[in-house]
Amino acid sequence: MEKFDKFEKLDRKVEETIHEVETMDKRKFFKNSFVYAAIWAFAINLIIETLGRFPTQGPAGGISFLFHSPIVFLYNTLIIFATLVIASLFKRRVFVFTIISIFWLTVGVVNGIILTQRMTPFTVKDLSNLEDGLTIVTNYLSVPLLILIVLAIAAAVAGLVLLFIKGPQKKDRVKWKRNLAGVVLVALFAFLSTSFMIKANLVETFFGNLAYAYRDYGVVYCFTNTWLNTGISKPSGYSQDEILDIFTKNELGSDNAMLLEKKDEDMSHPNILFLQLESFIDPKTIKSIELSQDPCPNFRRLYSQYSSGELTVPACGAGTANVEFEVLTGLSVKFFGPGEYPYKAVLTEKTGESLAYDLDSIGYTSHAIHNHRAVFYNRNTVFANMGFDTFTSLEYMQNVVKTPKNWAKDNVLTGCIKDALDSTEGRDMIYTISVQGHGKYPSEKVIENPKIEVLSAPTEELKWKYEYYVNQVYEMDEFIGQLTEELAKRDEPTVLVMYGDHIPAIDITEDDLENGNLYGTQYIIWNNFGMAKDDENLHSYQLAAHVMDMLDMQVGTIFTYQQNHKNSETYLADLKALGYDMLYGKYYIYGGTNPFKPTKLKMGVKDIKIDEVVKIGERYYIKGQNFTQYSKVTLNGKTLKTIYLGESVLGLLEEVDPEDAPNMKVSQIENKSKEILSTTE
Repeated sequence: MEKFDKFEKLDRKVEETIHEVETMDKRKFFKNSFVYAAIWAFAINLIIETLGRFPTQGPAGGISFLFHSPIVFLYNTLIIFATLVIASLFKRRVFVFTIISIFWLTVGVVNGIILTQRMTPFTVKDLSNLEDGLTIVTNYLSVPLLILIVLAIAAAVAGLVLLFIKGPQKKDRVKWKRNLAGVVLVALFAFLSTSFMIKANLVETFFGNLAYAYRDYGVVYCFTNTWLNTGISKPSGYSQDEILDIFTKNELGSDNAMLLEKKDEDMSHPNILFLQLESFIDPKTIKSIELSQDPCPNFRRLYSQYSSGELTVPACGAGTANVEFEVLTGLSVKFFGPGEYPYKAVLTEKTGESLAYDLDSIGYTSHAIHNHRAVFYNRNTVFANMGFDTFTSLEYMQNVVKTPKNWAKDNVLTGCIKDALDSTEGRDMIYTISVQGHGKYPSEKVIENPKIEVLSAPTEELKWKYEYYVNQVYEMDEFIGQLTEELAKRDEPTVLVMYGDHIPAIDITEDDLENGNLYGTQYIIWNNFGMAKDDENLHSYQLAAHVMDMLDMQVGTIFTYQQNHKNSETYLADLKALGYDMLYGKYYIYGGTNPFKPTKLKMGVKDIKIDEVVKIGERYYIKGQNFTQYSKVTLNGKTLKTIYLGESVLGLLEEVDPEDAPNMKVSQIENKSKEILSTTE
């Protein structure tokens, strides 16, 4: 009996020991930073996908993606996990873990917010546009909301500082070798998984449609791809022979000499004008709304009378500068990294062949006009690197009227275009970028007596958004009518190419549009000398070459290629190869040297001048010509307090030493960045 009791006690002790070991193992398991990282990575990815799909799928979007595409979802989780495990290498692993988590959650939150305002998701390239974005943030977010965001950021920073000072840290020694080996193994697994996902066609590296890519391949993978994938990739077999063999012998002239020397102007050529209309589409093509009357009768009339067609653009709800780039260069932005803006990258560093440079070779003067800030998308730098002679931005415009959302109305552009044409005796190329139709579109009634009423829409909120939008389109259409009427009066032969840069950033789906294409707008080629109507559907990078073809003009490398090789089996591959050679390669097409030098870009076509400085009482007044509300008096590099009294008079609101008065100048100063755009001599 005693033996039996001893065995029973021993058995109980063994069971207790086993239970203790199992409990300890569970604790150790759940204390393991890699396990925590895996669980938290899953949760973060679910939050990110839910936020990214919330505008279209509601709160169940993330769960839907998990069950619909579980492998892709887990792959995105793996990417987050591979970054979180880095915290195991630090003693303050909770702090590092929190920093990495905040980064990914911020990506998700920002992407979700951006998708409520536009139809293009958040990319790394948007960070290069951060300064520009901050200048127009009040057009999208209310002041109270901005204050709350600032307070939240401040609280988060304070919390991180407190966590760093007071937060837990590992007391014993970090097991570097073991943890580093674990981190390396996770990174290697993530790398191999990426290779497998690409080869299995579960994800793609080329994003034909950025919004669809984020939807199908996950936010984390796509966002990371926009960071790693930039520029135009080097073509396979890139060499001088490969590039030169794209063209037939002497197709571009002897050694492409047509680009290296300026030819005499042929006055039989017309003025060539491009008008890029912000967010402009025909509202009557939106099936989900009913309108009280036609909002764009001028555009529709011209569309039926002149050469026209559908234009496929690379942007959806945003991305104006990339449409510009395609039209001016003839290159597709899809050759670049996903979401990339050449205006924010390569063209800030070097020159690139464009329509402006090419038409300059036959005597044209090239002007850019935009009724918004000169520094937006770096245009005041980029346009010099694209061959423009002048750039008239908002800072050089008189009598600007604003929309209820604080965008300049387009009717001011008629006078600016006329001034540019009048500034030269020869032929002109004018590229005008409009801004009136820009979002954000208000979800409440802001126009008291609208010309166009929305009689029905899917929701009350959409009704007011559309009503604001269609009334801007109505006024833009009036501007189109006024502009074509003015151009018709001129003696010079003139071509005006008009098109929308992208659809408006409203909750539009393919089912809402008659053509079912979120990347489709319309173009018209108006003229005042009886060109035959020639309708064709085009991509925006083909538009300029098509216009040149209709005018029987052949200039430049890319536009010559577009005209002569558009039916080639290797059309897009060779076009991409040329783009690489001209912007990133060894300039084989130009004989090994970039022939294009930055122009001395003149801001505004009208000279701003000081005629005299007058002192009346204790105040100084500057009399001159062509002042605007952005004109400020400067003295020895310092900006003085100035009041705009009219285009010929500025008043000074501070004292100046009489001996310094003759040294005063007038500068055009950008409101947000305070950058000086130009200064009188």
